[in-house]
Amino acid sequence: MTELESRLPVVVAIPTKNEAENIAATVGSVIGHFEAVVVVDSDSTDDTRAIAESLGAQVVPYTWDGKYPKKKQWCLDNVHPDIPWLLFLDGDEVPTPELIDELREVFARQPVLPAAFDIPLLYWFAGRPLRRGYTVVKRSLLDRTRVSYPEVDDLGAPGMGEQEGHYQPRADGPVGQLKARIEHRDLDPVRTWFERHNRYSDWEAWLEHHPGAKEQVRGLKTRQGRIFQKVPFKPLLFFGYTYLARRGFLDGRAGFDYALALSFYRWQIGVKTRENVPS
Repeated sequence: MTELESRLPVVVAIPTKNEAENIAATVGSVIGHFEAVVVVDSDSTDDTRAIAESLGAQVVPYTWDGKYPKKKQWCLDNVHPDIPWLLFLDGDEVPTPELIDELREVFARQPVLPAAFDIPLLYWFAGRPLRRGYTVVKRSLLDRTRVSYPEVDDLGAPGMGEQEGHYQPRADGPVGQLKARIEHRDLDPVRTWFERHNRYSDWEAWLEHHPGAKEQVRGLKTRQGRIFQKVPFKPLLFFGYTYLARRGFLDGRAGFDYALALSFYRWQIGVKTRENVPS
């Protein structure tokens, strides 16, 4: 079997903006394993584009026009539309070797029945891997002919901009679950995590005052996400769930810091929501 024949029939789409610190690892992990690797870049001012191109990725510029479709749906519509299957990776994510092997098993079975696959993350926080605790699961592998990102009524919301919000794309068909993980290894300083989540909490708080958009988003959350939306005392619950119930304490200090950071994120949402309640 030649190298070309052994490539997975999948295009990897990597949405980026200023990911020079991480992009080499991401592109290097997928070049040669997939049919195409495309970095979709939003006007980076660092060396993201040059690094990606030097490693063999195709670079496509993207500028958001303030409307729908947002960036991921734009990728589904425009990035190698001749290849039905698309794998989304953030600019600081790499598929583990186990995941690439599992994908080979998936595509060895024809036809592939699921319309999409949910993939768990192996998350890094403050430079350390988190093997326990709260596990993020993303619907990252999509058959673009059967999956789309809905147009949620949140264009007036702060915090997200060109990105789709924290919800899953809608699949017209069954959704599979893969066992192997995407490794989310962000090499940027931990302050960037807090900067991002400060923006994300703006969006979450905005939803609390816009019930129509909130209801749209709720229908696109995972079952776990829908449950967490309804419970009281979210900061305390997130800490207890992540650190104790999911045994985040086994990850040492990093597990404690991550559980506390998630709790702080939920607290931010609550404070911002209460701030905007009319007196």
